[in-house]
Amino acid sequence: MSRSSEYRCIECLEERVTREFDVSHLSRTCPVCDKSTRFANTVVVEQFDALAADPPAHLHWDQLDRLRKWLIAERLSRKDYTIDDIAVTAADAEDEAPDDGAVDVGADDTP
Repeated sequence: MSRSSEYRCIECLEERVTREFDVSHLSRTCPVCDKSTRFANTVVVEQFDALAADPPAHLHWDQLDRLRKWLIAERLSRKDYTIDDIAVTAADAEDEAPDDGAVDVGADDTP
């Protein structure tokens, strides 16, 4: 018996889908907002919401673009990263997200 996972559209956060597998996100078109986008696993959405509600100062959360915020939430909720592993400088936060969507983490690890 497999466990179901729920995913939410990261654009409108309204549409939800359930699948019989557990991955960080799905790519699909949302029937609510009609955008081809990612549907994030609800554990990632919950981490994103927690960071938005009480962001650690060293993340410069308000200066990060949306993609970097989602990547940080994904790493904290789906991988073995802690908040101390995530490093974002003010200069990084002002830049556009890199093409590969990388977020700086601890010096001993690469995302």
